Amino acid sequence: MKKIRLAIVGCGFMSDIHKRAFDELKDKIEVIATVDVDLQKARSMAELLGASTASADYREVLGAADSALLALPHHLHHPIGIDCLHRGIHVLMEKPLALDERECLDLIRASKESGAKLMVGYIMRFHPQIRELKKIIDDGRYGECFQMSIWTEQYTYLPEGSWMRSAKKLGGGQLFSHGCHYVDLLFWMMGKPVRGAHLGTNLCTPWMEMEGTSNAIFEFEGGKLGYHFGTWGAKGTRHSYAVHAFFRDGMVECALNEGKMYLHRSTDPGNYAEKSDVEELIFACEPSSHLPKYELEYFADCVIEGVKPMPSGVEALKDQKAIWAMYGAERENRMADLREFAY
Repeated sequence: MKKIRLAIVGCGFMSDIHKRAFDELKDKIEVIATVDVDLQKARSMAELLGASTASADYREVLGAADSALLALPHHLHHPIGIDCLHRGIHVLMEKPLALDERECLDLIRASKESGAKLMVGYIMRFHPQIRELKKIIDDGRYGECFQMSIWTEQYTYLPEGSWMRSAKKLGGGQLFSHGCHYVDLLFWMMGKPVRGAHLGTNLCTPWMEMEGTSNAIFEFEGGKLGYHFGTWGAKGTRHSYAVHAFFRDGMVECALNEGKMYLHRSTDPGNYAEKSDVEELIFACEPSSHLPKYELEYFADCVIEGVKPMPSGVEALKDQKAIWAMYGAERENRMADLREFAY
């Protein structure tokens, strides 16, 4: 079976989880090189994954690669991504695509002109619970979905000197850097956006130049609503990572870190005097640690089979433009018009 020859550029994010993913995908992916400005990190990752080459300069390894996983500081996505695409190298770009519309359009254009694939790493699309939830929404199993609420609560302290402290290098705050995953999910599952609003703060996350805590609300066509709460300041959490989808005939809860999905229904909706909810386990899967495997396998299959990957650069740009519109509206104390950002 044909394999892709992958160069990993940026080794700071790698872990044993990723090693397991690459081990399970050896029939589709051969990691031929690892790259990091910290050469020792590149060498450690090369040893972990069995790559033959480690380098501090990505240009030294691209001649042997047909694909690249770019896991870089956000301000480097554009220059290195453009170089790879111009050489005909397929790119899996860790989110976001780039830092402004011009850079995003450059990458999209370079992919089109060279024929190289460009996929943006919205890894949550590959979570088995999320994919099952998409099926439930699409087949109308519990009636129409009228509200989706997403919580992502974690503590992410950024040490002095981290590039992620800089709004210019990060591209924004928590919503842009991490919440973009969930803007993508809401747009993918809930339909055409109409308008939205954002409020953010760096209270209790003072290392962030922009918001470390983010609240975003959305209206979609047909009166459907969506909500995302994300924080990097949670020293305690109840939800952790969770999705609640409210349907006409019940609520589906995705406990993402547990790998379990529940249906909650009331046997007597009008009776508030006593608890009448029925909780039913409707889906279970491996925990979130398997996500890198699902995403990497999909990217490899797209390259091997010549299929356009999703989300594409065009979709990712719409997500980012919606976030930029919401940031602008927040500064002006108004709602953002999101109608032009529908997929």
